Parts: sequence; C-alpha cells; structure tokens
Amino acid sequence: MRTEQKLKLRQLRSWRIRKKVIGTAQRPRMSVRFTGKNIHVQFIDDSAGKTLGAVSTITQAGGQQEKLSANVASAQKLGKRAAEVAKAKGIEAVVFDRSGAKFHGKVKALADAAREGGLQF
Repeated sequence: MRTEQKLKLRQLRSWRIRKKVIGTAQRPRMSVRFTGKNIHVQFIDDSAGKTLGAVSTITQAGGQQEKLSANVASAQKLGKRAAEVAKAKGIEAVVFDRSGAKFHGKVKALADAAREGGLQF
C-alpha cells in the first residue's frame, strides 16, 4: 500500500474517532500519539480547551534518566507514568483517544498499563 494512501486512511480513522470522543472536566480525553521515535500522552478538557496534563518519552519526570522510545516496553512504562500524572491531577476516569492508530500492539500495551495504574476508561 502506498504511503499516501496509508496516511489518508489514518486521517479518516482519526476523524471518525474524534467525532465520537469528547473530553470534559470530570472525564477528560486521554489523547495518545505515536511518532516514529516517541510517544505522547495528553489529558485534554475539550469543553474548556485546556490540557490538564501531559507525559511523553521526551520528558524525563521524577529524575528518571532511562531512554524510552516508541516500542511496547516503553509504552507500558509510559502508561503507568501517565496514570500517576492523572492521579496527581485528580483525574480518575478518562475517554481514550487513540488518534487513528489501531488498537493493538503499542496502543493496547499503553492502555492496559494505564488501566493497571488505576485509570478507568
């Protein structure tokens, strides 16, 4: 499959998901974005248009100096760290936005680790 066609299909999936997924102050949207090298997670209140918290493989929170990349093992660690950040901000339940990525592999590992960390989807 051509690269342009893959990107177009991913964009259509993303739009289809975003029509249905809306974050509020009580239940913000947990947006997950995977790039070639990094993973980004944000907790977004769409009604106010504010980002409540964010975690990524680029930021080294808590003095951790381990190298994280965009793989399954790093996704699990980042899911646990995202759950900790959400708990610190008072977030108990979230709406999961996978940004057009299919729910398997890295996305599934991150979501399962966040659930184990105490977040409710």
